[in-house]
Formats: sequence, structure tokens, C-alpha cells
Amino acid sequence: MTLTGNMLIGQQAITGNREAIRAINPATGTVLEPAYLGGGSEHVEQACTLAQEAFDSFRETSLETRATFLETIAAEIEALGDELIDRAVSESGLPRPRIVGERARTCQQLRTFARTVRAGEWLDVRVDNALPERQPLPRADLRQRQVPLGPVAVFGASNFPLAFSVAGGDTASALAAGCSVVVKAHSAHPGTSELVGHAIARAVKESNLPEGVFSLLFGSGREVGVALVSDPRIKAVGFTGSRSGGMALCKVAAARPEPIPVYAEMSSINPVLLFPAALQARGESLAQGFVASLTQGAGQFCTNPGLVIGHQGPALDRFISTAARLVQQSPAQTMLTPGIFQAYEAGIGSLQELNSAQEAAAGLRGETPNQCQAHLFVTRAGDFLADPALQAEVFGAAALVVQCADDEEIRQVLEHLEGQLTITLQLDEADLDSARAMLATLERKAGRLLVNGWPTGVEVCDAMVHGGPFPATSDTRTTSVGTAAIQRFLRPVCYQDFPDSLLPTALKHANPLHLRRLLDGHREVLENA
Repeated sequence: MTLTGNMLIGQQAITGNREAIRAINPATGTVLEPAYLGGGSEHVEQACTLAQEAFDSFRETSLETRATFLETIAAEIEALGDELIDRAVSESGLPRPRIVGERARTCQQLRTFARTVRAGEWLDVRVDNALPERQPLPRADLRQRQVPLGPVAVFGASNFPLAFSVAGGDTASALAAGCSVVVKAHSAHPGTSELVGHAIARAVKESNLPEGVFSLLFGSGREVGVALVSDPRIKAVGFTGSRSGGMALCKVAAARPEPIPVYAEMSSINPVLLFPAALQARGESLAQGFVASLTQGAGQFCTNPGLVIGHQGPALDRFISTAARLVQQSPAQTMLTPGIFQAYEAGIGSLQELNSAQEAAAGLRGETPNQCQAHLFVTRAGDFLADPALQAEVFGAAALVVQCADDEEIRQVLEHLEGQLTITLQLDEADLDSARAMLATLERKAGRLLVNGWPTGVEVCDAMVHGGPFPATSDTRTTSVGTAAIQRFLRPVCYQDFPDSLLPTALKHANPLHLRRLLDGHREVLENA
């Protein structure tokens, strides 16, 4: 399709009237056409009005209708073919195989949520039948289900132009829950966003759903984002990005007459613990795996391993030496935007100015614009504990190794950590007792704990947790990846002594949806299960 530079408010293509957004190919510095005129508060008003009008109808669509809708979005995205891949490559600087894989992940997410919707377990139906003869007081008939919160605002992320963007996990899970969605596209990839936005709009039309189920807005500066989070019809926010950006949205949401939840995934350095036996036995291979994970995608992953913790000594020295050699051999890679590259360079400069951090290695210099040169730094536990600056996230292929005298010093470092998306344990059989002693601390500090793997590569499945204590996320109880993400956009409602004819389908006495209900305190076993 021909890119127009327009927003999508429902089924209508709308031209903005604010400052234009222009995508830049970060690999070449070339400005890409067309320009996308930003929206304003009046466009937010239009989109939110449509979203509210669509909500009550969309929230009660059948499970099959909603699941088919999600599958239709996936099919429409796939039907965009090479046009989507080419545009995403040019707007992100990411290699073509990465974008092809990300498209597959995006469509997998949508189809996974379709499966989840059909199963219906997310409704969490609970029934306590009436006990009119109970003494000393009778019990009413009580039935509970989960209902969607309302229209949701989603902010596209820079580092995943498909999987965490217009049709990414926040949008997919909100739609699966029955929420209408208004997306603010990320300014780094407006063309990619327009293509995907049209795919969703076509799926809305093909599914005979109200047009306000989905809208797509563009905007530079703060006007659109603030207006969107402030709008009283918006009931929740999904965001992936910087800590400053996420906290700004949290403040706006908290200051509303009706505060709303902001599910912001923000900042994490994803520590890796190198236990002594593992480090002694396979330090070189650990260094290889670490550097491969560190430098993948120029380090622009939420779960990039930015901190390594181990016992000081010859084994850790060998690990650092091998890792430094591999970092020095690492080619420079194009970062997502000029702004992200500049922030990375500033972060590296700050570390280089600290007396407490020694630079162990730097990768090969780039020859084209906005190329990330990998860096490895080393510090001692005492310095790490004394200087909060050493814990700051540097978004890109940069990592810090913390040398600890013993297990007690490692525990002090762990307790000192902020909340994380992931913590990785590299261990062998002889390390199990030490790991077990630290497990309670690790559970308090991260949302996902890995053994003998690397944190980059987040699987979309039922058991995945992509979240963690602050500042990894603004709400430690939730995940933004995996089918449990649907729970962010739901709330429970109890129906007392309703006649069967007035009950929602999921709560009717005959259980027409064949759901596994919690019935009088026991999980129901279905005959056809």
C-alpha cells in the first residue's frame, strides 16, 4: 500500500495538524518519506470517544468472535509481505532476518492470545451456590467473572517495531481481554506503524466490529501522550521504554481524578551470577555465551545482560580476559535511532569518567552513522555498593563485571540491586548449595530467574514472566509477555442472586461455555475434559 502519513481514528484516515514526524534510516542518516503530521488533543478526543462507544459492544463479543479477530489481525499482517519487512528494516537499522523473526513472533502472540481467549480460563469463573437453609444465616447465590477494564492506551516501543509496537503484546492482550485500544505510535517507525495499523483496521472491518475498537495516533512531544493518559475514558496504559518516560506517564495517571494503572516496562540491567564451580570448569564458554548475548542486536534488548557478578580470583580473571578479547573483536552495529545512539555514547562516557570503573575492552569502531561500539567495564564490590551510578542502565552493548571477595559480598551486591526483569545463574552441581542460599533474595529482585542460559530471547508462552520489581516495571505483579498479560486489563465483578436469564453467558447455571469453574470451593472436572 502507499504510505499516506495519516493517523487512523477508527476507520478514518486523519491528517494531523502538529509538528511533523519523519523517520530516519539510522544506518544511512537518510530521512524517509512521507512526513507524519502529529495529532493533538482534539484527535485524542476523537479516538477516545470512538473507543468508549465501541467498548460495551466489544467487551461482550463471543469468545470465538474475539479469537477469530486476533487471528485475522495476524493474517493481515502476514499479507503485507515484503513491504512491511522492508519498511521496518529501513526505519530501525535492524537486519532483515531479525525483522522477519519479529513479524513471526508478533503473529504468534496474536494467535496465542486467540487460543487463550477460546479456552476461557482467564474469565476465572467462581460460583458459590445459594445455601438457603444454612444456619445461622443463609448464603446468597454468588457468581464472579473477570471483565475488561475499558479502553486502553498503548505506547509503541522503539526496540521492537513489531512485537512491542502497534500490534504487539500490549495491544494483543488488551484486545484479548475485550478492551478497545488507542495506540500512540513510536516516532522512530511511523511507516511500519501505519502499515500494521491498516492491517488491524482491516481486521476490525472484516470481523464486523465497531470501528472504535482500534485507533492509531502520531505525535511528537508530550501533547498526545499526556492527553491520552489523562482522558477519563482511558482505563489503563501499556508502555515499554525508558524509566523517565514510564515515570512521567505514571505521574499523569496518578494525578487524574480517577487514577488508573500504568503497566510500564522500563529499566533493567539483568545480572548474571557466575558461581565458582561453573566458572572454573567452563569460564571460556561462559564468556563466549555472555558476549554473544551482550552484543546481540547492538544490546538493544530489555533483557540484555548488563551486569556480571562473580568471585574475584584467577577463574574470574580468565573470564574477563576472554570476554574482553571477544568484545574487542565485536563489530559495531547500527542502533535504532540517532537519539538512542547519543544516549548510549553519553552512558559510556559517564562510566569512563568514574574512577571506580575500569574499561576492560571496547569493540570495533563503526564506519557508518549511529553504530554502537561494545564496551566492557570492571569494578569491585565495594565500589559498586558505594556508587549508585554503577547500577544505571546503559541501553546498548555495554556491561560491568563486579568482582566480589566471597558469597557474603555477593549477597550484599544482590541486596543492593534495584528490581530486574531477569537474573541468570551460571552454575554446576557443586554450586547448588550456594545458589539455594541466595534464591530467596533473587526471587525478591527479579521476575524471571534462569539457570545456565542467557536472558535475551523471551519466549511467548503461558509460563513466561516479562516483568519484575521496580524499576523493571511499574507494577511488579504483572507480566507484559505471555498469556498471563491478559490479567492486566481485567477486574472481577460479583453477581449476587441474579436470575439465570440476566446472567452473563459465562456465569449461567448450565455452563454453556464449558468452563472449568471454581464451584463451591472445588475446581470443576468437565465430563469431556
